[in-house]
Amino acid sequence: MTAIIWSIAGTDSGGGAGLAADQRAADAFGVHCCTVVAGITAQSTTEVTHIEATPPAVLEAQLATLAADMPPRVIKTGLLGSADNVRVLAAFVDRLREERPLALVVDPVLRASTGAALADAELRAAYCELLLPRATVITPNQAEALALLGGDFPGDIPAQSQALRALGCDAVVITGGDAAAISRHASLSLDWLDTPHAKGWLSLPRENTPHNHGTGCTFASAMAAALALGWVLADAAVLAKMAATHALRHARAVGRGVGPVIAREGFGVDPSLLPRLSLGSEAPAAWSTRPPSPVPGVYAIVDSAERVRQCVDAGARTVQLRIKRPSITPPEDPVWQAQLAAEIQLAQSVANAAGATLFINDHWQPALAHGARALHLGQEDLLALSPGDHAQLAAARASGVALGLSSHSLWELCRAHALLPDYVACGPVWPTTTKDMPWLPQGLDNLAWWAHMAPAPVVAIGGILTPAQLSQAAACGAGGGCVVRGLGDDPATTWPVWQQAWDAGLGSKKRDVPALPNPTL
Repeated sequence: MTAIIWSIAGTDSGGGAGLAADQRAADAFGVHCCTVVAGITAQSTTEVTHIEATPPAVLEAQLATLAADMPPRVIKTGLLGSADNVRVLAAFVDRLREERPLALVVDPVLRASTGAALADAELRAAYCELLLPRATVITPNQAEALALLGGDFPGDIPAQSQALRALGCDAVVITGGDAAAISRHASLSLDWLDTPHAKGWLSLPRENTPHNHGTGCTFASAMAAALALGWVLADAAVLAKMAATHALRHARAVGRGVGPVIAREGFGVDPSLLPRLSLGSEAPAAWSTRPPSPVPGVYAIVDSAERVRQCVDAGARTVQLRIKRPSITPPEDPVWQAQLAAEIQLAQSVANAAGATLFINDHWQPALAHGARALHLGQEDLLALSPGDHAQLAAARASGVALGLSSHSLWELCRAHALLPDYVACGPVWPTTTKDMPWLPQGLDNLAWWAHMAPAPVVAIGGILTPAQLSQAAACGAGGGCVVRGLGDDPATTWPVWQQAWDAGLGSKKRDVPALPNPTL
């Protein structure tokens, strides 16, 4: 059944922002948008000459009629017109939530892009008192965030976001399309993401167009559509940024002023639209790139130097050493540290002698200390890095050390993107018992999407137990496929079978890339 969202917003007689933009964004995602008129504006590309709030009784009649036939998964709000309308909406949200789960995306439309004020002090107070405590996410631009906080907030944007969340909303995305962002980061479009799953700056190169009318409406409606399709907040924000940037690229020059952005299908399969997500609160200064890395191919994961030797002797050219510390052993235990160092040194010497690439998983500092030339880090490891760790890792990368990163969700893929890795692991492709994790299996559609969209070769990992599965991974466009238990006791006999399956997959018909991936949480 088609997902349904409600947009409760204002009309734009120029067809740029408000309900017109919301409808285009919903269509780009393939969800059904019910358009509820909360206000009427007389506006063009150059000015807003009149604003009329819908009478509260008329607003409530629209909501009640829709609720009886087309209840929403998500409500998105834009221009609400009056504090009385906010009160009607807040009561109706509570009523709907008594019957079913409902997400609420609040775009606090306080001022038009032409400069016209769209909200008075009473309406701003109603937002803070009634809507923010009910909001799943709010999507103000930087000027609107300050207005909601009283206009004179001393903290930076991450601090503003924290203060807004303290007013009751589950998540905040402060978009960076207004003039304050442009003056500081002329080359990048930056949005601050603050959700239960992830925080950081979402960035893309800024689109060089004067026509941006309706960008905020498009972003908020795209986020509502993504939530309706089952994405968690952090992933929904990624998709919203992609859709809004794509809409900017298709903006129309109509009238004598600022033309509208045009959301449309196709944003989900353009690799240039995949944003980056910073690890911390420091905003990126530029959009850097690096040359493409070689593909890993069949990728063996083993737990000892002896297994590294068996695999490279069998023909493996990419191996990961993943040594798990016994749960009862503290990390600083000197005996454990000595054993780990010895295994790393021996495994690295074996790989070097065979001309193979050895990725050391997790234990990156002792690995570097003992001559490692390639590292693999999980997302938890990334988040645990201190500023000094980042500096050490950056220096190692500058000296030629390769880096592979895990990813399970869109925001993790974007976080990996920010670090310019040599490969990105996509998993679990199939259910796996080698590691407990909350993620749904990616499946072949997501793997094909990852391989198409990722900025580096994608390595399929998780549940690859048969050569046929490895062939399917290769046919998805993956640059590598991980084999763990399938190596068996004697890689000399199993490796040729895996390599043959990989080669067969590379030569087979490629899997189609879906318009959007599937949620993994």
